[in-house]
Amino acid sequence: MASADQVKALIRSHSEGDDSQFYSVAMQVAARAARSGQTKVAQELRDLVDAAKSASGSGAKRLERPVPVVQPRGDLAGLLAVSYPARRLGDLVVDAEVQEGLTRVLTEQRQQERLREHGFEPVHSLLLVGPPGTGKTLSASVLAGELKLPLFLIRLEALITKYMGETASKLRAIFDAADTTRGVYLFDEVDALAGDRGSSNDVGEIRRVLNSFLQFLEQDRSSSLIVAATNHPQLLDRAVFRRFGIVIDYPMPGPEIARDVIRNHLTTVNTQGLNWKRVDEAAQGLSHAEVALACAQAAKQTILTKAPRLTTVVLVAALDERRRTNRG
Repeated sequence: MASADQVKALIRSHSEGDDSQFYSVAMQVAARAARSGQTKVAQELRDLVDAAKSASGSGAKRLERPVPVVQPRGDLAGLLAVSYPARRLGDLVVDAEVQEGLTRVLTEQRQQERLREHGFEPVHSLLLVGPPGTGKTLSASVLAGELKLPLFLIRLEALITKYMGETASKLRAIFDAADTTRGVYLFDEVDALAGDRGSSNDVGEIRRVLNSFLQFLEQDRSSSLIVAATNHPQLLDRAVFRRFGIVIDYPMPGPEIARDVIRNHLTTVNTQGLNWKRVDEAAQGLSHAEVALACAQAAKQTILTKAPRLTTVVLVAALDERRRTNRG
């Protein structure tokens, strides 16, 4: 009944999540069956396609369907790096406001059909700002892990070329990909792409690329999450902030958050007897990532020296070394 090419086309369109192509090929199979005299089978196929279309509604089916394992192809292969994070919100140690912002995004994403029934769109673009090492990139992994979506990291070094027209074209390809393949799309260090248009050393072509980026953000109606992160929000054009559905500010960790980071990274060693006041003082001013690195260093030293427990002296020394490294 169905030709080999049609079977392959059905499998390909299903794996890529292309409903319209899948239905089109299915109707071709039905027409082929009708021409060969199998009228009952042809009608059954048409009825199945009609029922599937009705069930899918206006995009609901795409949101419920498990996201297939995908790898960027063609031009996108050089622009996107894909991963499938298993991170969860509990893996992220951040302050209450950051946690609240991420929880809001997850809630709206998970209940987007309910919002649309009342005429509202879920948040689907986030701008994460704050110093290096405060959890911005990890947050993108957490969002992907919680929503069971692939994480696509945009390779800015491949995106931004000396031919600005090519950059705008590549940007369009990325937003087209976000429309066809649901995922979390991360523009890390976005200030390289979205710097202030009023900068004195700016040129017209760069401004046009920024305008294209802002236009794509404003027009995006995909079911994907667009996430941008920057360590230097002061470099961003002010219009960028208005284009994102939510802006989340990542501060340096206070004593309580730093303690949580330390506890999370020292679960495999004995930490009884730590002088937390001295540890708090040593961790002050360090980012989440720097504290985590210091913990790993202190824990490895404890394990390799076969010490019965991690001492305050060892942990404080590791934290102080991270501070010296940071200043150097």
